[in-house]
Amino acid sequence: MIDDPVNKHYKFTIPQEELMTPGHSACPGCGEPLALRYLLKALGPRTIINLPAGCAAIIPGVWPRYSLKVPLVDHAFECTAAVSSGIRAALDKKGVEDVTVVGWAGDGGTVDIGLQALSGAVDRNTDFLYVMYDNEAYMNTGIQCSGATPCGAWTTTTPGGKHIQQRKGKKPIMEMMIANGIVYGGTVSVAYPEDFIRTIRRAKSIPGPKFIHAYSPCPSGWRMDPRKAIEVSRLAVRTGVFPLYEFQEGRYRFTKEIKKRKPVEEYLRLQGRFKHLTPAGVAEVQALVDREYEELEAKVEAGGR
Repeated sequence: MIDDPVNKHYKFTIPQEELMTPGHSACPGCGEPLALRYLLKALGPRTIINLPAGCAAIIPGVWPRYSLKVPLVDHAFECTAAVSSGIRAALDKKGVEDVTVVGWAGDGGTVDIGLQALSGAVDRNTDFLYVMYDNEAYMNTGIQCSGATPCGAWTTTTPGGKHIQQRKGKKPIMEMMIANGIVYGGTVSVAYPEDFIRTIRRAKSIPGPKFIHAYSPCPSGWRMDPRKAIEVSRLAVRTGVFPLYEFQEGRYRFTKEIKKRKPVEEYLRLQGRFKHLTPAGVAEVQALVDREYEELEAKVEAGGR
């Protein structure tokens, strides 16, 4: 069963220890280093991270300008979960049980290129934490559409115009991982750091394969003001575009309940990637968000899949 973390009499304090130092090479307003910073605050120094090609491979830098205080393994695009399995096997062979193995990959490296390795690691019941930082396109290589690009979004391979090029919406990666057999799944956002850290800590406490879907704003690719990154991230949750919830033992639960969702238009209008949408296009996006959110609400209310 899922322990309820909501306690009005408990004062939550974000850990003060910093395991990510200043001087990384992220763009202004990028959500990925903030997500990585919160992850390390939750997990502590006994952590090994591995990551593929992508923004995350560049942001921490290389020695002597490396910005993390934990070991990091860089590898090919499709290998994140496979490398995680190898690291876990090596630690198990050495009898090291107090180190958390983290696979840290973007949306393209997860829902597209790295999906086969991720499925295999879950099938093997690998004890690791997989985090997908989702900036909703292949941002490092030129803002190409990925399997996680949302309905209606402009990318360099889905240009804006009279007709919506990207209609299908995002792959339901959490549902895919639940069907695959993860022991815990959760969504997190950099706009809600306390919820972020609580979710990561819960995942850490459970042995087996865990999957975290992290919302990671990209001002460069989303064509928005870097100063609006947290505001946009917060609106993603409040509009139902990116609900915060967790899954464990067949049950879904919201970790951040939204009593009255805001119109999706408030979220879309802050991002240039949606500026081409007509009122009909905005309505289409709203209808998709409504349908997916209501499906999730039904799962939460049912207490199971």
